[in-house]
Amino acid sequence: MKNILFCLLALSLIGISKPAISQNSRSQLLDSIFSKSGEVYFTFKVADKEDIHTLTRLISIDHVKGKTVHAYANKKEFSDFLRYDAVYTILPHPGTLIPENEVNARQGADRPGNRTSWNFYPTYQQYVDYMVGFAASYPGICKLDTIGTTMQGRLILAVKISKNVNQEEAEPQFLYTSSIHGDETTGYVLMLHLIDYLLTNYGVDPAITTMVNTTEICINPLANPDGTYHGGNNSVYGAVRYNANNVDLNRNFPDPKAGQHPDGNAWQVETEAWMAYAGSNHFSMSANFHGGSEVFNYPWDTWAKLAADDDWWQFVGREWADTVHVNGPAGYFTFLNNGITNGYAWYEITGGRQDYMNYWHNCREVTVEISNTKLLPVSQLLSFWNYNYRSFLNFIEEAHYGFNGIVTDTVNDQPVAAKVFINGHDIDFSEVYSRSTTGFYARPIFEGSYNVTFSAPGYYTKTIRNVSVSKWTTTNLDVQLRPLTYDSQDKSVSSVLVYPNPSDGHFKLILPENPINPSCSIQILNTLGAVIYSAEVTRFSENSTVEIAVPNLANGLYYLKFNSGYRIYLDKLIIKK
Repeated sequence: MKNILFCLLALSLIGISKPAISQNSRSQLLDSIFSKSGEVYFTFKVADKEDIHTLTRLISIDHVKGKTVHAYANKKEFSDFLRYDAVYTILPHPGTLIPENEVNARQGADRPGNRTSWNFYPTYQQYVDYMVGFAASYPGICKLDTIGTTMQGRLILAVKISKNVNQEEAEPQFLYTSSIHGDETTGYVLMLHLIDYLLTNYGVDPAITTMVNTTEICINPLANPDGTYHGGNNSVYGAVRYNANNVDLNRNFPDPKAGQHPDGNAWQVETEAWMAYAGSNHFSMSANFHGGSEVFNYPWDTWAKLAADDDWWQFVGREWADTVHVNGPAGYFTFLNNGITNGYAWYEITGGRQDYMNYWHNCREVTVEISNTKLLPVSQLLSFWNYNYRSFLNFIEEAHYGFNGIVTDTVNDQPVAAKVFINGHDIDFSEVYSRSTTGFYARPIFEGSYNVTFSAPGYYTKTIRNVSVSKWTTTNLDVQLRPLTYDSQDKSVSSVLVYPNPSDGHFKLILPENPINPSCSIQILNTLGAVIYSAEVTRFSENSTVEIAVPNLANGLYYLKFNSGYRIYLDKLIIKK
């Protein structure tokens, strides 16, 4: 069957077919093509776009326009491609198209303050120094994370920017990453610029200050440093797409349709590092930046069916592209549907990180192709920053819209890791989950009214109906779930004994049960429901008696609330002096 498929596809490829070459001749051809590099960049044409669904499993397709395909391949991949006898053209590698002296132009880059312009490509050591320097210069809001180490020992780094950067807070977690294809370097420099922009404008620009105060923003400017610095640590000239093992990292992730190893390769050390980083975080939204086209590419890439949030994806994609159109030159970011596309509708890929994050980590990740030229001249870097930075900020802000909140336990008010599922809407793991440490969840979604079900192991399920969402607004939806161990009666019962009552502010509680927690909470509320006294009780007298002294309370009626860890008891308290 496989040989038949090869023959059928070979007949459909445009060009003058060539007689099959011998195994020895093919080996000599491959040795010649790959004598200087572990990857090749080439182009060919297909008669029918359906052919791409087969070819994408053999080579790394980079771009499709009409019936013209640009692609990369390592030696094995290109050998498989040659079986089709397609007419192809080997192209100069994009990482060598710009004169080396222009790529390396860094006039004044080492002078203090000049990095804020970011009109140069840093050396690898400069890059590491800058990332370390961000955290050192802004320790209150910036922290350096090491995601992993590459095949050649270079660091995969990210900075985390947030108001209380060393604390986990109930807020959306957001990720930007760039250059998983090492020769697509525009996003690399623009992400360095964005880090600098957020840090230097914190406390100065109210909008940036609010964004940092309410969001945990992680930025990884360079996901494939071995590919970017393939030519040596002092220059991005000679950058290549693949990693040092000649594997396309953006085809190396588990795929919803094609399985755990869709490219036939073991997970690379970079892939494993990214998978671990995603698993240890709780990203609500993410974008990864590429080059070679100019388009907002939203899920899915691996199959034709639409994502549950397809209307939302088109909305935020349109927002991104339209904002760029206002601030960029005519013709910029207008590819396909005027700057946005469904990934599969453009061309199919398997093993991409976008689909991996959406499917296995319930994260809204998009692929943004940010420049037609993969390795931009340094003279254009600032222009591309000005075209795009407003869209960078808008997309971070979208992580707050839709609805979000905190899920807690009804008995002890502790965070609950719950599934947040939209009935009749969520498919293919589009649901989100609250975080076990904070109970926080975020659900970006298109405007509308939704029935939302909250569920967690060991808890009764709860559905909240008609949750209303509007554009560019946040609907807060905090939810409490009741443990299954809780008995059938309501948790709030009036069976705690207070005496004397009335009292002068000194009284005792006799509890109807022994507390099950080492620490129990007591609150006194006024008639408006405001908490005016709160204490943790860790020691109990004989017969579970607690003595309370609140001599400063004014005369009047109050309510006492005691949480034993199993039930919450309520009683009235009268102060009369």
